[in-house]
Amino acid sequence: MKILIDMNLAPRWVQFFLNVDLQATHWSEVGKGNAPDHEIFEYARKHAYIVFTNDLDFGAILAASHLNKPSVIQIRADDTRPEVVGTMVLSALWQVKDELAQGALVTIEPSRTRLRILPLT
Repeated sequence: MKILIDMNLAPRWVQFFLNVDLQATHWSEVGKGNAPDHEIFEYARKHAYIVFTNDLDFGAILAASHLNKPSVIQIRADDTRPEVVGTMVLSALWQVKDELAQGALVTIEPSRTRLRILPLT
C-alpha cells in the first residue's frame, strides 16, 4: 500500500505510516504546495498511490471522473494528528485494504468508517 499524504495533513503522518511498514510520501516531497487537487489526483493515479486527505474535493473529483483509481481515504475529524487518530486510521485501513487495492473512497470518522467502491455513480 502506497499512501500519498495531502498538504492539508501534517508531514509527520509519513513517519507514522513508515513505522507500520506502509510506504508513505507527503505531497510536499513530490509537488508544489499550492498544486490544485486535480494535479495531486493525477500524480496519485499515475504512480499507484492512495490519496490520504482531509479534503472532500477528492471525492468530488472521483464522482466527476467515474474513474476507479486512485483510491482516496478522507479523514473527517476535528483533530487530524496521527497521535490522536492514528490508531483509528490504521484499524480502518486494515479492514478495507482489499477494497483500497481495487479502488475505493473511504471516509474515516471518529464514530464510523464508510466505504464506497469505485467508480462512483
